[in-house]
Amino acid sequence: MVDKDLLSIQEARSLVRAAKKAQAELAEMGQEKVDAIVKAISEAAYAQAESLAALANEETGFGKVQDKKTKNILASKNLFEAIKDMKTIGVLCDDKEKKVVEIAVPMGVIAGIIPSTNPTSTTIYKSMISLKSGNAIVFTPHPSAKKCIGKTVEMIRSVLHDCGVCEDLVSVMSVPTLQGSGELMKVADLILATGGPGMVKAAYSSGTPALGVGAGNVPAYIERSADIKDAVTKIFASKTFDNGTVCASEQSIITESCICEQVKAELIAQGGYFLYGEDLTKVKAVMERGNGSMNPAIVGRDAGYIAKLAGISVPAGTRLLISDEKGVGAKYPFSKEKLTALLGFYVVEDWKEACEMCHALLENGGIGHSLAIHSKNEEVIREFGMKKPVSRMLVNTPSTHGAVGLSTSLFPSFTLGCGTVGGSSTSDNVTPLNLMNVRRLAYDLGNTCCESAPAAQATGSDSIDVQAITSMIVEQLKQMV
Repeated sequence: MVDKDLLSIQEARSLVRAAKKAQAELAEMGQEKVDAIVKAISEAAYAQAESLAALANEETGFGKVQDKKTKNILASKNLFEAIKDMKTIGVLCDDKEKKVVEIAVPMGVIAGIIPSTNPTSTTIYKSMISLKSGNAIVFTPHPSAKKCIGKTVEMIRSVLHDCGVCEDLVSVMSVPTLQGSGELMKVADLILATGGPGMVKAAYSSGTPALGVGAGNVPAYIERSADIKDAVTKIFASKTFDNGTVCASEQSIITESCICEQVKAELIAQGGYFLYGEDLTKVKAVMERGNGSMNPAIVGRDAGYIAKLAGISVPAGTRLLISDEKGVGAKYPFSKEKLTALLGFYVVEDWKEACEMCHALLENGGIGHSLAIHSKNEEVIREFGMKKPVSRMLVNTPSTHGAVGLSTSLFPSFTLGCGTVGGSSTSDNVTPLNLMNVRRLAYDLGNTCCESAPAAQATGSDSIDVQAITSMIVEQLKQMV
């Protein structure tokens, strides 16, 4: 009998070997063929967007089918529209004037780490951007989403077969273990990691180049000049989208004391329920595990589910559970990332204090990711944009939709870089361009100074003529003066 961890390690090696062979064949194909493959996958994924969404919801218990369908459409149809005209294969640029030719070079086999919160959409997205840039990809699925990820890969492999290319360009581990995932990360050429902090840290510690993303503890600042109703509507649309499973969803609202009561009233009017006393104590008791990490039992759940789990009663139509919060840090669970229908609420005196509060919240597990601001004051918006340690600042838009490119012009993506400040190697919404190297052919411009060469040849000596070089330098300095 073979141990599961050994079987997983062997599977990782075998899948990568097969993927390398398939990728070598893909590397010989032109841009037109690669684009046709990616388009076919996009169309198949779009056609199955709802069925895959239902499967993901059924298996994980997270989120909402319709929202997961929207994410699948973003990862297929919307993504293809964004990448269809990208030049990613062969010669990218031939600059006749500068005499430089740029050539795309695939990275090889990518290790794709898939989370349980966005399993099918992330699988579609990573497959398409990998193939677009000439790479193969091998997935290690989150165990709790193994079935829906497997089904997604099965769909993609069927498309590859119909396109007349090797199915091993996209594959998935059937026996996912920590040991197997570790081996996959070691033998791949690049790691594309989306998941919890532990997995992302492991990716960067593997010795293999990695593109990983950090947690998103997104603050949403409602500044005094904002359209309060519009701001709250957008925050609710974002935070309740797929029950908060996108890491760019808002985690706390920060507003000013002069509009505090108006904001609170609008939050309540739109289905917010403020927790106090015993209700708050009971909800806090189910928010985290003993070590202070997020309780998986509440991830991707709606407000009614959490209330029932905590043993409290909330009004019918409650969409979010909100807590007035005073501090930031380990002792304040509402100041952390909450991938569910929970929201912190902070009151400050002005935008400068809001600036400090947002910074503190970002430092508490969301540094480098995203920040949302609702304001009509361009000076304040620009001040935040210049100083906040984030890779995306979403202005007057739902944070979830804005960050992934649904309501903004940002690139459609489910891998949102956090920059070096967030421990990530990129601040981009990752695209196919992040998954290829560029080889440059640089031709001689004919401007190299070789005046001293004839003198050396004339003397028949290999020694350096110091006097001649000194004279040349003196002449150059005179011209400069």
